[in-house]
Amino acid sequence: MGSMFTVFIPLALAVVMFGLGLTLTVGDFARVLRYPKAVVIALLCQMVLLPVICFGLIHLFGLDGVLAVGMMLLVAAPGGPSANLFSHIAGGDVALNISLTAINSILAMFTLPLVVALAYDQFLDGEANLGLRPDKFIQVFAIVLVPAAIGMWVHRRFTDWSERMRGKVKIASMVVLAVVVAGAIAKQIDTFTDNIGKLAAISLLLSTLSFAIGYYVPRLFAIDPRQAVASAMEIGIHNGAIAIAVATSVLHNDDMAVPGATYGVLMNIPAVAAAYLLGRQLRRSTPEPAPIA
Repeated sequence: MGSMFTVFIPLALAVVMFGLGLTLTVGDFARVLRYPKAVVIALLCQMVLLPVICFGLIHLFGLDGVLAVGMMLLVAAPGGPSANLFSHIAGGDVALNISLTAINSILAMFTLPLVVALAYDQFLDGEANLGLRPDKFIQVFAIVLVPAAIGMWVHRRFTDWSERMRGKVKIASMVVLAVVVAGAIAKQIDTFTDNIGKLAAISLLLSTLSFAIGYYVPRLFAIDPRQAVASAMEIGIHNGAIAIAVATSVLHNDDMAVPGATYGVLMNIPAVAAAYLLGRQLRRSTPEPAPIA
């Protein structure tokens, strides 16, 4: 079971990231230049503010050891594949979501090992310290960017096929993600049940705060409401599959995958609430079209 799970996780993540790649083009990266302010604010919230908040919640609820590292690993992961879906439901700027995901996935190759290295030093007293070893960067690069790059190449080379398959691959990605999360919980069910109280509280609070910060901080800086909704969804929905894959395949610690799996399940509750509330607020703030004379 263990060896099969270890092999399946990277393959499953490859499917998820390949599906993401089918939705990306070079133009998505160039589009950042059209609204750099929204992108910079969202990235600062996700990569600086959220890890600080997560660190505080870990101490507040007394989580420690590999589970604390796993929580930091989760918060360092880029946006999840369902962020675009929730953003679309809420009326957000999905193009901004796609651009943020593209940039996030690249930056995560550098920021994720850094955050985890700091978490190792803080919560494991330097034991088996990840450090900033080049081989870890390469492994994160391989499991995050390579499948997405292949998906982008397929989209460019076989555009018609990609357009036809995009919906099917997205559904497959969601199913695979659900299987990965369920598998991680089932494999470490004792760790999950022993710590469900702390993990659930931190996951729900972190998710709720992420959606709130993702929306209201951009609004404080006069970012367009639709872009603020997109930012909220991108910041609130982390890619649990990446966190689980890095924990099991790169760091070789199955317990460390449990926080990512817990968050992957519970974040859907605040996500649905945020999509409904932000969507309603967006509709209220959007002026009705003038009647035709």
